[in-house]
Amino acid sequence: MAKRRLKTLEDIRRYLSHLILSIESGNLEPGTGGRLAYIASILIRAIEGSELEKRVEELETALSKEKKSKPY
Repeated sequence: MAKRRLKTLEDIRRYLSHLILSIESGNLEPGTGGRLAYIASILIRAIEGSELEKRVEELETALSKEKKSKPY
């Protein structure tokens, strides 16, 4: 199986599609495909968590700037 860079959710979606097609065509054992899909699902959660953390930080920064610009 070719090495792939899985950096985005779209990359993982394509990878999972490739796994499914490989299993259906008989080029990949279902057990191996299942294990790879499970690892991909862990990566999905990690990416989602990272994206959420980034969004929260951006909101906190924006809120902090807004508080500084408005005197009480």
